Amino acid sequence: MINESLTFLAAEVNKYLNLRYPQPGNATTARLVVGNIASAGDTNAGTPTATAPKTAMLSLVNIEEDRVARIQENTVKTATSTLYKSPPVIINLYILFSMNKEVYSDSLNLLSGIILFFQHQNVFTPVTHPALDSRIPKLTADLYTMSFEQVNHLWSIMGGKYMPSVMYKVRQLIMQEDMVSGESGLIREIILNDKTKLPVT
Repeated sequence: MINESLTFLAAEVNKYLNLRYPQPGNATTARLVVGNIASAGDTNAGTPTATAPKTAMLSLVNIEEDRVARIQENTVKTATSTLYKSPPVIINLYILFSMNKEVYSDSLNLLSGIILFFQHQNVFTPVTHPALDSRIPKLTADLYTMSFEQVNHLWSIMGGKYMPSVMYKVRQLIMQEDMVSGESGLIREIILNDKTKLPVT
């Protein structure tokens, strides 16, 4: 589900960027790709070691469990029985859009386009966006603001110099395995045994 979510978001952003910033000859080359920005290496050095493409990159940088929305029980009733499954895990994804462009102004333009895209549309469902995997009921992307200290720490652990970037929090992706952990029959009737109260002597 994680890969499907990021791939979908990248495709939607690419559509918007190609409309907002048309390419020569109406080319549809991807402006944004899903990948690990840490693999870009030191792109500002005199002898770059970058292996990542020179374009915007969408990277997953953190996952957190949404404990507030946690589902405690998970049962499915059929015509003949009740199925028991482990409760699904609801997670939030922290995704980073990094502008790995050689021309700085191009990086800023793409960054502005990405922010504008999510300002215009930040809720996605299979009804509004048929390209979204039907197993994903809803995705909501909110701008996530980091402090200077957090930005410094993030880029330090990724081992690269800072690039123009923006982070979004994608909320409530449901992760669930379809395997059944137990099964029981349905309760069809309840029999109460009458008790006679003896008189007090």
